[in-house]
Amino acid sequence: MAGTFVIGEEKVRPGAYFNISRNDSNTSADIVNGVTAVVFKADFGPLLDVRKLNADTDYGSIYGTGLTTDAIKEAVAGGAKEIIACRVGHGGTNASIDLNDKDGEAAVKISAMYPGDKKFAVTIREKITDSLAKECIIYTGTKEFVKFAFPAGEGEAAAVAEGLAKSESFAVSLVSGKEKAELANISQETFTKGENPEVTTEDYSDAFAAIEPYVFNTICVDTEDTVIHLLLAAFLNRIFEAGSLAQGVVAEKYTVDLDKRIEHALGFNDEKMHYVLNARVNEEGKEIDGYQTAARIAGMIGACASNSSLTHTVINGFTDILERLTNTQIVDAEKKGCLVLSVSSKNQVWIDNAINTLTVFTEDKDEGWRKIRRVKTRFELIRRVNDITDDLVGKVDNDSNGRKTIVSQIQGVGKSMVEEGKLVSCTVTESTVYTADGDSAWFNIDVIDKDSAEHLYMMFRFQFSTNE
Repeated sequence: MAGTFVIGEEKVRPGAYFNISRNDSNTSADIVNGVTAVVFKADFGPLLDVRKLNADTDYGSIYGTGLTTDAIKEAVAGGAKEIIACRVGHGGTNASIDLNDKDGEAAVKISAMYPGDKKFAVTIREKITDSLAKECIIYTGTKEFVKFAFPAGEGEAAAVAEGLAKSESFAVSLVSGKEKAELANISQETFTKGENPEVTTEDYSDAFAAIEPYVFNTICVDTEDTVIHLLLAAFLNRIFEAGSLAQGVVAEKYTVDLDKRIEHALGFNDEKMHYVLNARVNEEGKEIDGYQTAARIAGMIGACASNSSLTHTVINGFTDILERLTNTQIVDAEKKGCLVLSVSSKNQVWIDNAINTLTVFTEDKDEGWRKIRRVKTRFELIRRVNDITDDLVGKVDNDSNGRKTIVSQIQGVGKSMVEEGKLVSCTVTESTVYTADGDSAWFNIDVIDKDSAEHLYMMFRFQFSTNE
């Protein structure tokens, strides 16, 4: 395991721990990238049961496409390669239906596996291409959700029960005594609709707890509720202390006063939190705002390589900003930790300045911590060093040779990141202030991380004379 430590502190649990401080000398592990956690509401799907989805996974087949599931779509559109998905809520009821036999008596009872008001309908019919077979088709809207064939005639009820038992979306039971029953044909018979779960602040806390064991770069929520935003910030700070290096992205809708939104962003003052100020945009003819835009930016931050910057990165699919800000407003907002969308000279929507909400710098945090690129770089270095040193815990002696092995392994990570264009330099030494003793050892990792050229000053010089 990895976690933070305070200088001079000795831990109880074996492991590799990290400490972050400021270096003012000048005022090969796996890389986790493209992983975004999304907490959302849906009208179907597992509740508080985290699922890992690839970017090309059809999330609609698991959760449907209702309510706020579009947060998943936006995160993927932003570049997320993997989604840590968690449906939020509690309670609710499940949709259900009884399939009758030819005598009009219930033979098979079907219920949706998960609560929600997603609409389902079922068809039992003869198979067009095979007179000796029938089909069971469950629809959601006009889309076939489940479809399978079964032998026609005696035992149809048992065959349907057996076929649906293989589905991850429905629970089925065969009515006693109906094992040999033949089913009545029906067409688009609707289920008794279920009810969506309730969603409270506590449910978001439960969702965060469910996500906590997973490794991810960024996280977004499906709400503009500032109480949930503060809860997210507290969650990220708590898991950071346990060694989880993740960043959150939130936004509010344009209906909230602009100054109030800026005030909310300023209140975070946290390198792990990003606040999208003017989130109301046109996305290929459709207006989106708030959590949807935050999810897009979360996907972008999570996927961005740490040797590149999102400043002036065009956002694909965003065709217009529906709340354009003046230069004065942008400057004021960015000073207060807002991530602002603006328009390029080519009239493309882009991120004006890739920053987080950190505005107050301390003894341990320089101004680099407010920049997305540099936080990504620093978090990546910490992750990679933690991974490689955690494998050495208990495997080398705490003597000169053992500590040299540790230094060389960490130095190897630094060297790789220099070669990858992420660091200028990385120097690893054994601490001379804290002497290794017993099972504890301390190491200094002095890092200069790279930045992008983002403020370019052109000094033109003209003269009245026309002579060279």
